[in-house]
Amino acid sequence: MRSVADQSVRELGGRMSVLVRQRDDHVELDSLLDRLALSSHEEQLPVLLDLYRLVFPHAFAEESVLWPLMRRVLPDGEQLTLQVEQEHQEVNELVTRLEHLERGTPEREAALGRLAEVLREDVRDEEDELFPRLQERVSARQLRMLGLAWEIVRRVAPTRAHPIVARRPPGNVLAALPLSVLDRSRDRLDAARFARGATDGSLHALSEGLSRVSHAVERLPIMRRGEDPSTSRGAGGRSAPVVVVIFALGAVGAVVAAGLARRRL
Repeated sequence: MRSVADQSVRELGGRMSVLVRQRDDHVELDSLLDRLALSSHEEQLPVLLDLYRLVFPHAFAEESVLWPLMRRVLPDGEQLTLQVEQEHQEVNELVTRLEHLERGTPEREAALGRLAEVLREDVRDEEDELFPRLQERVSARQLRMLGLAWEIVRRVAPTRAHPIVARRPPGNVLAALPLSVLDRSRDRLDAARFARGATDGSLHALSEGLSRVSHAVERLPIMRRGEDPSTSRGAGGRSAPVVVVIFALGAVGAVVAAGLARRRL
């Protein structure tokens, strides 16, 4: 089997193929990891946020679209995809840990180093083993159809770490809408904050509030359905009642819009 890294766009099924789309994301990931390694402590957070916006939707779309198919068409698909799901779970746990570590500490630097290591291991597992195996089982036309489905899911997927949510359907699919709304609202707030030199305390407070809501949402038992025990993390804490989730989602847009509007005045 040839790694997808060594194949031409035509061999991979064309520009719309899921394999080409995946490889393009992996190239961008490598660039972001290089930027992160060269960043000062003050520059790390904006780079990390760019990294999260790439990595988490990418992985969510894999878990929702590609891995279920691979479990169906490959005799050892269960084992192959479970290994990658375990890598994804470690990434989620490392990023969650980074949120609580002080900049410049040895613990934070070790977590950042391990994050880069796991992400690069994940790329090699996918490009050298999983994707060539998938390529043997599906046609170029099917690869292009998968590319469309993967892209659609990626564009509406959560953009932050959620280590408690299942890495498999139906839990991850059920989690997509509420967590994506909350995460992407945080992305807008953080982008506005960094545009002002990261000095706006009110925007930071709004973002942190949405973070707490999202972590409460992911503790809902329904979000863990379908999980393999090896990637399951104990929920801990308290889950949000369903009525709170509905209210939060309805209020997020108004809160974010109001916060950003005040900043423009």
